[in-house]
Amino acid sequence: MNVTQAIESRITTRAFLDTPVSGEVLRSILDTARRSPSGGNLQPWHVWVLGGEEMVRFKAMIKGRLDAGQFGEEGSYEIYPPKLKEPYRSRRFKCGEDLYATINVAREDKAGRMAQFARNFEFFGAPAAFFFFLDKVMGPPQWSDVGMFMQSITLLAREQRLHTCPQEAWSVWHKTVSEFFSVPDDLMLFCGMGIGTMDESNPINTLRTDRAPLEEIATFVGI
Repeated sequence: MNVTQAIESRITTRAFLDTPVSGEVLRSILDTARRSPSGGNLQPWHVWVLGGEEMVRFKAMIKGRLDAGQFGEEGSYEIYPPKLKEPYRSRRFKCGEDLYATINVAREDKAGRMAQFARNFEFFGAPAAFFFFLDKVMGPPQWSDVGMFMQSITLLAREQRLHTCPQEAWSVWHKTVSEFFSVPDDLMLFCGMGIGTMDESNPINTLRTDRAPLEEIATFVGI
């Protein structure tokens, strides 16, 4: 699989099979992803990898808190700006509507939407996951480095015929995640990511989000 094929076949997968992913494969993906771009070579990413019995224990802990009516902690950052302007607001709205349409959950079905959202905290069934942290002193340029590191991981996963689901939703459990892994206090959670084999029979994985045409996002000067 070449890079173009990896990019074109990558989707945010929201239903996985329980097929295990070996530690050797996960280590190989991360080892190669270390070559991702990094301004000043700071390499600001820190990764915790979760699977096996510890994954079972972690998900049971989160489920227990959800069942008790705890829906997270105060987020450590805003996932989206509070007042999105156009065209970003419409893009986000359509993405959500198209997603729920694949599983026949209507807008007025609040319980159904909440149940689907809660599957974030099961990694949508993925057998393994990454959690990405960075030092609290880092700024937006270093956050972009972590994003490029994560992008490398998503493409390397496709090379292994695996799929991923980057999940900023985990930021609402940042204290719990940090405590579970005994993460040093000077690091903050940015994002989680499930990884595994996509359940191709699940209709939610038929979603292919729209992309703006090149003419809308690119300005060519002198070319």
